[in-house]
Amino acid sequence: MEHLSTRGLPRLSWIDTLYSNFNYNNDGYDGEGAEDRKSQDGSETMPFIDESPTMSPQLCARGPDGEAVSPTPPEGLLAGGDIEKGLEMKKLVLSGFLASEEIYINQLEALLLPMRPLKAAATTSKPVLSVEQIETIFYKIQDIHEIHKEFYDALLPHIQQWDDKVTVGHLFKKLASQLGIYKAFVDNYKVAVETAEKCAQANGQFQKISENLKVKGPKESKDLTSTVTMEALLYKPIDRVTRSTLVLHDLLKHTPKDHPDFPLLQDALRISQNFLSSINEEIDPRRTAVTTPKGEARQLVKDGFLVEVSEGSRKLRHIFLFTDLLLCAKMKKTAVGKHQQYECKWYIPLADLALQTLDDSADSTPHVQTLTEHELDEMKNKICGFKSEIQKEKVKGQSRVVDRLRKKMNEQESCLLLHSPTIPFRIHNKNGKSYLFLLSSDYERSEWRESIEKLQKKDLQACVLSTVELQVLTGFCFKLRTVHNIPLTSHKDDEESPGLYGFLHVIVHSATGFKESANLYCTLEVDSFGYFVGKAKTRVFRDTTEPHWNEEFEIELEGSQCLRILCYEKCYDKSKLNKDDNEIVDKIVGKGQVQLDPQTVQSKNWHMDVIEMNGIKVEFSMKFSSRDLSLKRTPSKKQSGVFGVKISVVTKRERSKVPYIVRQCIEEVEKRGIEEVGIYRISGVATDIQALKAAFDTNTKDILVMLSDMDINAIAGTLKLYFRELPEPLLTDRLYPAFMEGIALSDPAAKENCMMHLLRSLPDPNLITFLTLLEHLKRVAEKEPINKMSLHNLATVFGPTLLRPSENESSKAHVTLASDIWSHDVMAQVQVLLYYLQHQPISFSELKRNTLYFSTDV
Repeated sequence: MEHLSTRGLPRLSWIDTLYSNFNYNNDGYDGEGAEDRKSQDGSETMPFIDESPTMSPQLCARGPDGEAVSPTPPEGLLAGGDIEKGLEMKKLVLSGFLASEEIYINQLEALLLPMRPLKAAATTSKPVLSVEQIETIFYKIQDIHEIHKEFYDALLPHIQQWDDKVTVGHLFKKLASQLGIYKAFVDNYKVAVETAEKCAQANGQFQKISENLKVKGPKESKDLTSTVTMEALLYKPIDRVTRSTLVLHDLLKHTPKDHPDFPLLQDALRISQNFLSSINEEIDPRRTAVTTPKGEARQLVKDGFLVEVSEGSRKLRHIFLFTDLLLCAKMKKTAVGKHQQYECKWYIPLADLALQTLDDSADSTPHVQTLTEHELDEMKNKICGFKSEIQKEKVKGQSRVVDRLRKKMNEQESCLLLHSPTIPFRIHNKNGKSYLFLLSSDYERSEWRESIEKLQKKDLQACVLSTVELQVLTGFCFKLRTVHNIPLTSHKDDEESPGLYGFLHVIVHSATGFKESANLYCTLEVDSFGYFVGKAKTRVFRDTTEPHWNEEFEIELEGSQCLRILCYEKCYDKSKLNKDDNEIVDKIVGKGQVQLDPQTVQSKNWHMDVIEMNGIKVEFSMKFSSRDLSLKRTPSKKQSGVFGVKISVVTKRERSKVPYIVRQCIEEVEKRGIEEVGIYRISGVATDIQALKAAFDTNTKDILVMLSDMDINAIAGTLKLYFRELPEPLLTDRLYPAFMEGIALSDPAAKENCMMHLLRSLPDPNLITFLTLLEHLKRVAEKEPINKMSLHNLATVFGPTLLRPSENESSKAHVTLASDIWSHDVMAQVQVLLYYLQHQPISFSELKRNTLYFSTDV
């Protein structure tokens, strides 16, 4: 590339001074300005592109004190409208712009330099990055480079052979017509930066590359290079997209209206402004920076909806984390058609903010308004009912009815999201006041903690906002926010995936990348009804840097779209209790998530994947099966075993009243698992469950040894699997319709008579086994403060398993919608078991003595 100063461009001393003060290039080639658009935490801002020339800092010079001054040449240059001197000024503007164009091209070339070897390595056995990651990070850079290289090569001769008749408008018009390539770049920018950051965390070689990119200086200083980060260079096209518009304003200012270049420059400016106006409509909601009255940059780092506990009630708040403060706001109620606004509830300067610590002596968690599990499940049932009705009304074309149903569903979903979070996240103001939020997952809590702690590593100064400053900042929140809606179904497009309903089988294989030995385990979370819930937990792999769990889990999905994996270091120090929930706090050492693509996971084969988290790689496999297939009751062909064999056959063979498998599993759970958090809810390892199943089926002699050594969640899972695989439900197909009708009775006395009579109608092996299980589940629920398993939780787990009809019965009333898993029948099955769990102790002998005659045909 030829530099403009090497071939015959005359320069005056005042021009050199003025040229050095022009800031079209913004950062120069020395790299000092490379970080000028970074936030205090080192992240890039998503820009707001201002096409107004009056707002352009690029057209400012700097005075001795660093203040912006107008780029005014020596007196007389523009005085009296001197056309010749005006055109000389035009050449000066073009010279400055061309110099900045050379720097910009060098920056693009510095970005492209590692792309080629990375692409070559991607096809080898030891890739640094995948082809997909490379294409994401370097998206459109090559195209942008070619456009500007072509523009530079065409503009350079015009400046070197300058005269009054030279026209450059056609070149700017062509450049403006190619700005569309920036639209694609801007749309991908945030993903590109996030991908580069994740890859740098996961791969030391790429981290070294991304932090040490060499940018060449201009030809006259070709030996001078600067070291710039990849993140900073990825911002350059964003920063550059306004440059042609800015220079066009100045060129028109110094071009006579009768000059042949004037109409060409006007056309180029019109095209550029139209492009910037269209792209601003999309960028504006993602604008992340606001300037304080003192001229300081305050950047939005993170925002989202959280549930705050205020005066014992749950309140939905929108939280904004800026580089220097945390602001809690709520949306004001406005009339239809009015512009929405936020109202600030409180803010804390990060310099005064303290997070929950283990030795914190603050007051205990206040009493919080809560709904019962039954009430939450009723909401889920109603939401699914509304979804089903909406689908039916859409087919009929009843738009008004659909809108009304959506409104009702919105109300139920909002209430569910407000009352479902339970994980405490406390924030203290060092000046005294504390605030408590409730979150749905540890993943979310960890993200907020990390974002705040990262910002607090900077040298922060306490700030006090005046009333006016607070109003201005709160007003900006509406434009700055990146999360626009709470995760309601009604906010989703009809084309969006409804998520997966059924069972996800996940094998957590192993993890690598740990620098020190530790006691390590993983938990799995999936989204359900707009929030995330924990579903499974691996065993703790002790004192290792390379845990190999190889554990399989079966996770029930309820419209799920995302799987999260969190990796923890187990803490055995009982002195480290979290005062909010009285549990030992284990350290999260890594976390990541993967989207559940239906096309990928619904194949019959296992799909292997890797989640990279803070330099740690967790390998796992997964496959999906529909609910109908997973819950299908299939009689066993081998009647010598216990799984898939009628309970009457098993008890007769064993000469027992309750099957041996039920007795042994209950005994083991009560011996060492009754205080296990999430017992019967947390999935056991599938391979362990299958091993126990095989042992019980073959009546292995050392089964008691296996039980004593096996993870307790696997034993609980084996018991659930036994009841699920019975060829007919424990409470029988014959009585199923009567149970459904009995639980629906309103009169307590009638319901009591009916429900007790139905129990007496069960075959003896079924009844005795049911009563045994019933008393066991009640004992488990007595430990609810420790194991977090209420009677309703247990009814939700076991109800469908004990009552769901066999294939022949369920096919008669086949439900077509996948989302109907929270159908009326499922809810009724839960309610039947809950009724018996909440009932006073039921004795087999007393049931048999009671001779009330009550028809099962209710």
